[in-house]
Amino acid sequence: MTDQQLVPDWLSNPDVMLLRDVATAVLALATVEDLGSFALPYPDAAQRALDALVLQCLRNGAQPPAGVPEMVHWARRRPLSSWPLDRLPTELFGRADRLIDADSGEPAQLCHELAVRGYGDSTGRQYDELVIHEALRACRATSSPESYTAFRRLLVTRPVLTEAEWAEVSTDLYLDPVRFLIDEIYAPVPLGRRRDGAYLCCHRCLTLLHPVSDTEWWCERDQCRHRGPAPHGRRLVAAEVGELRQLRKPLRQFVTGPGRAEISLEDQLRALGLSVEMWPGFDAYDLRITFPDGHVWAIDVKDWAHPAFLGRAASAVRADPPYDEACWVVPGFRVRTRRDYLDVYARERGPGAGGLRLLTDNQLMRAAQLRLSGERGPGASIGPGSTGSTAGSPAVEQAAPSDGARKNGANRA
Repeated sequence: MTDQQLVPDWLSNPDVMLLRDVATAVLALATVEDLGSFALPYPDAAQRALDALVLQCLRNGAQPPAGVPEMVHWARRRPLSSWPLDRLPTELFGRADRLIDADSGEPAQLCHELAVRGYGDSTGRQYDELVIHEALRACRATSSPESYTAFRRLLVTRPVLTEAEWAEVSTDLYLDPVRFLIDEIYAPVPLGRRRDGAYLCCHRCLTLLHPVSDTEWWCERDQCRHRGPAPHGRRLVAAEVGELRQLRKPLRQFVTGPGRAEISLEDQLRALGLSVEMWPGFDAYDLRITFPDGHVWAIDVKDWAHPAFLGRAASAVRADPPYDEACWVVPGFRVRTRRDYLDVYARERGPGAGGLRLLTDNQLMRAAQLRLSGERGPGASIGPGSTGSTAGSPAVEQAAPSDGARKNGANRA
């Protein structure tokens, strides 16, 4: 039996495919801005998902949802583990996993990943990949790696722009090669994000908060909600800031969100005195870390809600610019939220990943500190084959054991 055969093919499981259809329907319905003007019939994706769900419920002797609104109610109120789907792998989803956030009514990140990363055919996912591809193409054509870095940093640090900030960005010479993209990827903010004539940004992730009651605001970032109520950041009074623009949702979800973790790591590593290059080699990977002795680490940061999808996506980090060791990093809150996160990733990781390890951000920082102190053992290493844990790591943040020997440079591509 090959290594690939050891990885269960749950993506072809009928109940997983059904949930994919429901997740896709939820995202399609979420694009309807003005429900007051919405007219039947429902989008085709929603009707197809409902039909499939009703049929499966009837086969299992369960009461099916009466229509699309009740299916959406299930997505918001019922954890996936409670749906009457008898072929759904029991270990795949957490006990509290839902497709729609119960408090805000917004699609959960898991919903995006189930419809997007599980299958790769979502318009949303194609959009953010297309934007990044076009930015790379334009910056390569002008031999401007600094322009690409400026573009990526813009998407991470400025997801919301006032009229004055828009004018500032429009005159930034570093962004000239990607000007045509910037005009497209920032869209006017819907009035529904405003309360009492003002918008409010999250202090942690900088995106706009959603008003969910007369007094409460909701952040669309999983990490912010995990850390408690979103701290209030900039308050933007519409009459003072003029037309407000924000990045389109796929970019906020798949670029700005993970980018916040990348920037945080950059700051922490620089504080240790390490040399850090962001998105080197036109985004070959996220961070290139150089130690005083010339040893180089390559890091890709992944902020995914579901570890199985992340494991399935695992692939060896690109070999150029060259490095000595490489790994993927996930924000520690993912592992604290789901204790089996690293184990599930390791189980679903295919042989094409070359034993690529997944560490939390805290584990990476501890390994860097150990290496700086002179340690050369497994705890100060991040590459495949280094199975030791860093000192003081809590049980829920132990790195998944490697399943292969450390690869040399020729095997990193």
